[in-house]
Amino acid sequence: MPYEVKGVVARSKGAPVTVETVIVPDPGPGEAVVDIQACGVCHTDLHYREGGINDDYPFLLGHEAAGTVAAVGEGVTNVAVGDFVVLNWRAVCGQCRACLKGELQYCFNTHNAAQKMTLADGTELSAALGIGAFVEKTLVHSGQCTKVDPQAPATAAGLLGCGVMAGVGAAINTGGVQRGESVAVFGCGGVGNAAIAGAKLAGATTIIAVDIDDRKLEWARRFGATHTVNSKATDAVEAIKGHTNGFGVDVAIDAVGHPAVFEQAFYARDLAGRVVLVGVPTPEMTITLPLIEVFGRGGAVKSSWYGDCLPSRDFPMLVDLYRQGRFPLEDFVSETIGIDDVESAFEKMHHGEVLRSVVVF
Repeated sequence: MPYEVKGVVARSKGAPVTVETVIVPDPGPGEAVVDIQACGVCHTDLHYREGGINDDYPFLLGHEAAGTVAAVGEGVTNVAVGDFVVLNWRAVCGQCRACLKGELQYCFNTHNAAQKMTLADGTELSAALGIGAFVEKTLVHSGQCTKVDPQAPATAAGLLGCGVMAGVGAAINTGGVQRGESVAVFGCGGVGNAAIAGAKLAGATTIIAVDIDDRKLEWARRFGATHTVNSKATDAVEAIKGHTNGFGVDVAIDAVGHPAVFEQAFYARDLAGRVVLVGVPTPEMTITLPLIEVFGRGGAVKSSWYGDCLPSRDFPMLVDLYRQGRFPLEDFVSETIGIDDVESAFEKMHHGEVLRSVVVF
């Protein structure tokens, strides 16, 4: 029997979100219904509302979520009713060309639920990142459910579903930060600070945080930054070289996704260093670099998709490290809010007032 629940819906480009009745079908083959306990307010949700992803309105927003499995469909074996799970949008297919090469973290054909959730009048909803978790219950493919330690609070664990994992993975998985290396992170919001925390976890000894907001730079120190640079007040590239004996860093991470910032990251790295783009640019952005500099500096220029994570491997590991007091997952939660407060949370995010607002159900 379908479930009738409340969820946050974006009906048209730029319009304020509304809380509406959502109809969630019983799970079909390979699907699961999850009781959402908490869901973070991510900038990607704002992108959906603003039409920055596509125009397939109306959207059911929310994707950084944790909860318990309420029901499973035929053939589901990876989770069972009552399991505590973090939702992910990389439910690997096991059959695409990336998976067949053994690179499941790049899966090009990730699974989503076959059925659609709808509004009360039958209008089909587009679930944000195939999840749609600003809702009391949601329908997902069972592969989008990753079991983790149920002792972890849902408010913290759910953040692994997107922003925290993207940042940690940019440092550890994509950037390959090693013990004793130096790292610069440009942009110290949720993703950037997660990259800083990831670099610390990997054993980096010099971690330089760059932002134009002193408040965010203070946050960065809490997550492990050894040095901070306000790039509004000083030349970021020169300041970074000043902290690295004039050479630049081994890994430079752009967590903003802006051409000017990417260029700073490119020039702030040492010879043979790595540049990682994890901030999401807009489609019209372009960048021009002298080709001789691309060649002459060597190293690698990489983009990081979802922190190049494999949820089944990375989510439980990070939750365990959090439970051991070795990873500050809970520190990313700035505030907990109700389902009616998502629109105001977007405003706080836009003004840089929070790392994460988390909706609690």
